[in-house]
Amino acid sequence: MTPTAPLRLGLDLGGTKMEAVVVELGGDAPRELSRVRVPTEREGGYEHVVERAASTVRRAARDAGLADLPPVGVGMPGSVTTRRADGSRVDAPLVKNSNTTCLNGRPFRADLTRELGGAAIAFSNDANCFALAEATWGAARGAEVTFGVILGTGVGGGLVLARRGAPPAAWDGHHGIAGEWGHVVLEPRDGPPCYCGKRGCVETLVSGPAIHANYTRRGGVAVDATDIAARARAGEALAQGVLAEVMDHFGRALATVIDVLDPDVIVLGGGVSNMPELYDAGRLAAERWVFNDELTTPIRRHALGDSAGVLGAALLPGLQAAQRGGSR
Repeated sequence: MTPTAPLRLGLDLGGTKMEAVVVELGGDAPRELSRVRVPTEREGGYEHVVERAASTVRRAARDAGLADLPPVGVGMPGSVTTRRADGSRVDAPLVKNSNTTCLNGRPFRADLTRELGGAAIAFSNDANCFALAEATWGAARGAEVTFGVILGTGVGGGLVLARRGAPPAAWDGHHGIAGEWGHVVLEPRDGPPCYCGKRGCVETLVSGPAIHANYTRRGGVAVDATDIAARARAGEALAQGVLAEVMDHFGRALATVIDVLDPDVIVLGGGVSNMPELYDAGRLAAERWVFNDELTTPIRRHALGDSAGVLGAALLPGLQAAQRGGSR
């Protein structure tokens, strides 16, 4: 195989599944050469997740017919810190704020790099990668300010800027937490407990597991969030009540994002984003809460699939190399 454009490998590490893709960049869209999706199996613990991520990357390269790894980008939940829980500092960045909690406090970047034989790897938050892909090739193409939302096992957000003709680039923020609307607290007293230590975070109210837990707690059968939405459309009162709460929480939380960032477009991804109610009832809820006399911000469904973050991860090596070059 003789590629006509640069090859990149992206890995998206999610709470439920991880996915790797090898793409050829160039033109209006990436050309996909291989894709591998496997369960994350986070219950197996940290070392298992690291080994599984490395083996998924290697398998994607093999499936694309490559003897060596191309430049690799990884989208991962959470961000990084050099501060331990006891306040001391470390040299190798440690993961923080990940809903795949076995990663927290561990040097995932260094360990995955070692597992892959010291390959150069670019890392970013998984929601940043999703927003980056949609701003480059998808539903937010041409926008200057994009807010990308992941509604899945967790709730994440990524902010991408493309000002004055520059290519889209993720904005991490001072603490590396820009876009983390999933941990805006909506119900501090009576809300469900969150792994972050607070109660009533957005993630505990509108993620897939949160919707499922709310429905089953009220006596519903064990079905996933999209099935609950289907039951609501079919007229089931219990499902309708749960879904109405979800839409209100979604709207309140998204209105806060709009009030602070006022993005040009909001793009939804993750499995829960496939619920059509988010784009009408959810939008109406946001309009009720936003600090403006109208809401004209487009709220769009992903154009690249609900796991588009893996494509954004594939963009990271080139973008981060360009940023390093520009900082010299």
